[in-house]
Amino acid sequence: MGIELPETAPNKLIDYLGLLSHWNRAFNLTAIRNSDEMLSKHLLDSIGVLPYIGGGLILDVGSGAGLPGIPLAIAMPQNRFVLIDSNGKKTRFLTQARITLGLDNVEVVNQRVEAYSPMKDDHRIYFDAVVARAYASSNEIIKNTAHLHKPETRILIMQGKLDESIDVPGYVLKQSHTLNIYGLDAERHLLEIEKTH
Repeated sequence: MGIELPETAPNKLIDYLGLLSHWNRAFNLTAIRNSDEMLSKHLLDSIGVLPYIGGGLILDVGSGAGLPGIPLAIAMPQNRFVLIDSNGKKTRFLTQARITLGLDNVEVVNQRVEAYSPMKDDHRIYFDAVVARAYASSNEIIKNTAHLHKPETRILIMQGKLDESIDVPGYVLKQSHTLNIYGLDAERHLLEIEKTH
């Protein structure tokens, strides 16, 4: 896929898949059980958005089992990631994965994103990038996270079947990308959405 990873990343990514596979038996974190399928449909799919993420503070909305947030945090140790999900079972797994994999650049939040208003030193925190793996429609994702965007926030929505219809005032589709994921025989797309005011 032509993506360069830090030296420690391949082993950590494999360890993450092992954890996911182990926890999946008891917690049903993902419908995919086969480890080869997990590799292409989860791991490589997540890493496929790496060139579009940029730097800074990144929010993975509806992170679920940590996709794409954990693979991206492993691949980009210089960036900070917040993984948010309202499902307590899933955030318990994310917390365990963060500890086991030594991901000091990851924070896990168990909350609905609409109610999430992070603060630091009495100032609101806004994100440099918001990424979501199409847990809802693109319009819903934009509306649910709008209070976390600053004008230059990169909004990245991963999709299977391409749907470029953006109908939220103040937001436009900047570009859509077709992702070629090694070993994945399915459509994968990424929408880059821009805040216009």
